[in-house]
Amino acid sequence: MAEGMEIAIRAVLIGIGGTVILDLWAALMQRVFNVPATNWAMVGRWVGHMPRGRFMHENIGRAAPVSGEHAIGWIVHYVIGIVYGLLLVGLLGVTWLREPTLLPPMILALGLLVAPYFIMMPSMGSGIAGAKTPKPNVTRLKSVVGHSVFGLGMYVTALMIEADLSAPLAG
Repeated sequence: MAEGMEIAIRAVLIGIGGTVILDLWAALMQRVFNVPATNWAMVGRWVGHMPRGRFMHENIGRAAPVSGEHAIGWIVHYVIGIVYGLLLVGLLGVTWLREPTLLPPMILALGLLVAPYFIMMPSMGSGIAGAKTPKPNVTRLKSVVGHSVFGLGMYVTALMIEADLSAPLAG
């Protein structure tokens, strides 16, 4: 039981670490290159409408605001990162945790572009893969780069966790 908990905690930390690195990247891009960061309040608004039975929006920006939407969006953002960390470790197991390599988190992060391209963007009124945004190719590229940074962030976090935790992994 304790070994499973240790693995789960590391997986959660990997997901959080990847998300933090993604957020630092987004902040850097916004400050240095004036690239707009994701508006997590709109994600919160989208999720906030779900308990009311509304899953699809023509334009999420014109949907009624939801109390706490900014916090909801940020929480959802980190929960998704944690789920991706758990998925990565669940698929790769203790062997990968002992000796993390870059390719698996990159493949996973890029493969998971299906979520924003085919679920989030269309549901929020941006079309499949951002087709209805003012600059669809820029929207797509930002998603590819963001997911790549997230995958790299999970890898870097896994390396840091393995280096910092002296206790051997269960297994």
